[in-house]
Amino acid sequence: MNTTTLLLLAAAAAVAGCSQAPLRPDNAAAGCAALTGPVAAAAIGLATGGATITSAKLMPAAPLAVAERGPTPAATITPATPEHCQVLGRIAPLDPAAPAIQFQVNLPTQWNGRSLQYGGGGFNGVLITGVGLLPAARFEQPAPLAQGFVTVGTDSGHQNQPGVPPQAFALNDEALVNFAHASYKKVRDVSVVLMQRAYGRQPDKLYFAGSSEGGREGVTMAQRYPTDFDGIFSRVPVLHWTGLQHAGLRDGLALVGDGWIPPAKVQLVHRAVLAACDAADGLADQLVSDPVGCRQRFDMGRLQCAGADTPECLTPPQVNAVRTLHSPLQLDVGLANGLREYPGRGPSGEGLASSGPTGGWQSWWTGTAAPAFPAVPTNGIAWLYGGGAIQYFYAKNPNADLKTYRPQDHLTRIREVSALMDSTNPDLSAFAARGGKLILLENMGDYAQSPYAGIQYFESVQRRLGVDRTAGFARLYTAPGVDHVGTGGPANADFLGALVAWVEQGRSPAGLQLVEQSAKPPFAVTRARPLCEWPLWPRYKGGDAAAAASFECSR
Repeated sequence: MNTTTLLLLAAAAAVAGCSQAPLRPDNAAAGCAALTGPVAAAAIGLATGGATITSAKLMPAAPLAVAERGPTPAATITPATPEHCQVLGRIAPLDPAAPAIQFQVNLPTQWNGRSLQYGGGGFNGVLITGVGLLPAARFEQPAPLAQGFVTVGTDSGHQNQPGVPPQAFALNDEALVNFAHASYKKVRDVSVVLMQRAYGRQPDKLYFAGSSEGGREGVTMAQRYPTDFDGIFSRVPVLHWTGLQHAGLRDGLALVGDGWIPPAKVQLVHRAVLAACDAADGLADQLVSDPVGCRQRFDMGRLQCAGADTPECLTPPQVNAVRTLHSPLQLDVGLANGLREYPGRGPSGEGLASSGPTGGWQSWWTGTAAPAFPAVPTNGIAWLYGGGAIQYFYAKNPNADLKTYRPQDHLTRIREVSALMDSTNPDLSAFAARGGKLILLENMGDYAQSPYAGIQYFESVQRRLGVDRTAGFARLYTAPGVDHVGTGGPANADFLGALVAWVEQGRSPAGLQLVEQSAKPPFAVTRARPLCEWPLWPRYKGGDAAAAASFECSR
């Protein structure tokens, strides 16, 4: 009897051993309250101490709510939710010093037979509730839970604590493995047991969707657990994780001292990039549609001061800092899957949301003050994240001196972490063979990570499996000028609907539009562009500049 059969029998036994009534609309309260039995370790596909349900509460339907402000436009929207059973629990670790994995599973009383697991963000450590909008979702569309999906979220196996760096958990080996990949698999398996208990059957289809770190998690599932999910949507995934953290260190160090670029000069560069590249698509609209072509058109040297430093030029150290950001990072160590380089970032999107909490250089790279040792909140997020990752993940020393850190001194540890964290394996043949579908979206004005890392990964899959075979199960799209979190241009589309249609009806994505919307009801669309498959980008052909029909996907 094989391992899979044993696990299925164990899960069935766990269900049979409980007296739960199915979660039916006419018995919702009792059915929900009966879901509190433990989940045996044998029902989870990776080694754990088993799962405990800490609460199971029937939640009434709740209306849409919109806040005045938030970290992103989408974050201001709390979508309407239907009546559902909210199940909270934790999965016990094997190492008593490791934290538990917390999870939330939302089971609607009107179920459509599907489940959707949400990815996390940053270094996780915060429970993902699974009740919000999906990344890049259109604001007016019902959230997955309201569409009838069971939704699932986790904290990835550690909980952030006040005053403790968010990377500190990585000093525990089991917590690091859970963050890298294991927690998402473990929570997925627990959620399937809960669906069996609640509805008397397992889901017909399982989906995963995430952005940034959550996007990495989605692609990781396709690579490591290719039979666990039928469809995956991954936005701006941090796949080349080790390269990104080392690039964050390098790019931050370039800003130290005279290299730092203050907010006014960030806008200077932003205007120069638009002057060189905005109208290249046939329309001057504050949006660079062809960032790859912009790399050839934009000459950084033209901004260098001819003499004294003035507000209208960059000093040589500042020019060097920008050129560093734009350049690939060469790593003197072989990482997972043979990678040795992390691609540069930009141009486009430099000055996005400079007065707000997210977007552009000021949020991700330059901050409002030069990089400090240790980092302070006025530094760019990449310095806060990258510096901490270097200390806790690679040097394994919270007091490691970032100014003197050398990868050559930590080769063994770098390779270990790369093997865990870097989701760069191009062999998706098992995922494709079982009928899985993958949609990737890269925002081309992204400075939290390089969109070219995701593009290079997709191209590596094409080289491994062939272009035609890859097109049968995976697609890569880009959103020109859009920041990591979706500001700066048209960024939203019904990716979940497209994914479901591809998985369940065999209809490959076609004709989708990216829209830019007001974050207030009725969520009016202010402009739209066709969603172009890489390497195409939207070129203006005439007509209403706000309409997607006025553009065509072009090379």
